[in-house]
Amino acid sequence: MEFEEGLEPVSPTGQYFNSSVLSVSIIAVLEFEIPIIDQLPAMSLLKEVFLPINPRFSSIMVTDRKGEKQWKRVEVKLEDHVNIPIFPIGLLPESYDEYLDNYISKIAMNEFPHNKPLWEIHIVKYPTSNAASTIIFKLHHALGDGYSLMGALLSCLQRTDDPSLPLTFPSRQRSESKSDRFSVCKRVSQLFSLIFNTVYDFGWSLLKSSLVEDDRTR
Repeated sequence: MEFEEGLEPVSPTGQYFNSSVLSVSIIAVLEFEIPIIDQLPAMSLLKEVFLPINPRFSSIMVTDRKGEKQWKRVEVKLEDHVNIPIFPIGLLPESYDEYLDNYISKIAMNEFPHNKPLWEIHIVKYPTSNAASTIIFKLHHALGDGYSLMGALLSCLQRTDDPSLPLTFPSRQRSESKSDRFSVCKRVSQLFSLIFNTVYDFGWSLLKSSLVEDDRTR
């Protein structure tokens, strides 16, 4: 299949996640121990590190003359993708917890405009119970799967003690007790139950749509 020069075909999965009946996004919440006073460093990070990671971060989804969806590179205006919400000032961190939860629920329901690349960030400068400030990344699932998108976000981060070293996360080790082993077994059982139900429901839906005819309406 031939495509127009400069365009990249959208994968079937990407088309599925960005259709007229379905739009799926991934939301990542980064919590910081220090307040964010100025968003200019974040803008610089987006331009110099984030955008070059994946060409789809600078692309929009278009339909060519043959009706095929493709990625088209466009010029990114960072100010159109960075949002800074305004909450009431002087509240306790517990109150900002509720404001943040409501805000995340709100942006999760909003659809992306089709004339801009399918991602945005939200810089929350208000302290919560868990952080002094928060950055929320919202990325459309058509850009990639969860692992690749999280990898892209984490690749933008550096260690403060030595940026040349790879990024690591703290781990907590504790002795395994009888209750811990029971809890692990319970979670494994729930996981297998979830997998079985998912496969069963998917298989039945596929079988019904392809082989089983619906009853005719009289």
